[in-house]
Amino acid sequence: MADTTATRADSEIEFCLAREEDYDDVMAISHGIYSGMDYLPARYHLWMKEPHRLVFLGKRRGRVIALESTILVDGGETVIVEGLRVAPEERGRGVAGLIQSHVAQFIKTYYPRVRTRRLTRGDNPGPQALAKFRVLATRAILTQHCEADSVGRFIDELGVRVRLEGAGQHPPAPPPVTLQREELRSLLLSNPGAVDKLLPAGTIIQDWQPLRPTPANLDTLETRPLSWAADRRDGPAALVLCTAPYPIPQGGGSLRLNLDVFGRDLPAARRVLVFQMERVRGALRGGAAMILNVYSDPALWEGLRELCEGAGGVAGGVRRYREYWEQLLLETDF
Repeated sequence: MADTTATRADSEIEFCLAREEDYDDVMAISHGIYSGMDYLPARYHLWMKEPHRLVFLGKRRGRVIALESTILVDGGETVIVEGLRVAPEERGRGVAGLIQSHVAQFIKTYYPRVRTRRLTRGDNPGPQALAKFRVLATRAILTQHCEADSVGRFIDELGVRVRLEGAGQHPPAPPPVTLQREELRSLLLSNPGAVDKLLPAGTIIQDWQPLRPTPANLDTLETRPLSWAADRRDGPAALVLCTAPYPIPQGGGSLRLNLDVFGRDLPAARRVLVFQMERVRGALRGGAAMILNVYSDPALWEGLRELCEGAGGVAGGVRRYREYWEQLLLETDF
């Protein structure tokens, strides 16, 4: 496996594994990706060190023109593919298909235990493309933009609203709680009923990465700057997984906050969502605008939108960054 380069004579494209020093070349093909919400500038160097991850590049005459990343999960039986991108001047020429084919062949050759390919998509590719996959779940995405000087007021107003809601219940709703390591493992590894109730298709989706709740996958998540919270410790109706804010290119430099909401109880989800935002508000300071992405069951989207846009209207400086859009969880045999 020392020689990781393959050449396609028909396309004059060479494929190789990415290195730390390829960062600038990768960024050069990434301008405008994901409407300014690209995670790769903040993740690239972490990916270079992450166990079980392989990042592939396509090069034409020595210049980077494409990237696709993989990570092996589920004990080596599943490959997750993510990060696909092609240089703007190379799009529409079949480059994406070429790097995908190379990556698939590489994994089949060197990791023959892999049986499943899993990914998420933020667009609907149409019935012909979807026919190649099993659509396991659909998640709704609420995306809001908050100006830097409005972040504190926005979070304050969210807190006021959910606390008034909770006080109006009889008995009053208890405050949300942060789940510690053993509590989370007990919930997700030893309670099939909770997994079925909370997780879409029995899958944790952390910032677009779909993982089955297994000990090894939870080990992987523990290496990342994450926090889990629930509406209560016993039999929670809502879980919210918060990925620590990270920088993105939008607007010359913003912070992206991703909150993955699990469960279908809207009042509980609203309380835990705001609890997580209050916990990370210190990391949202520093003069940067915030892009907030909330991923949830589609049935919750309208109620979460009403909460965020109502609070944003009072705080000022908050607007919807994208209209309703969806995250598809896809899987296919490998």
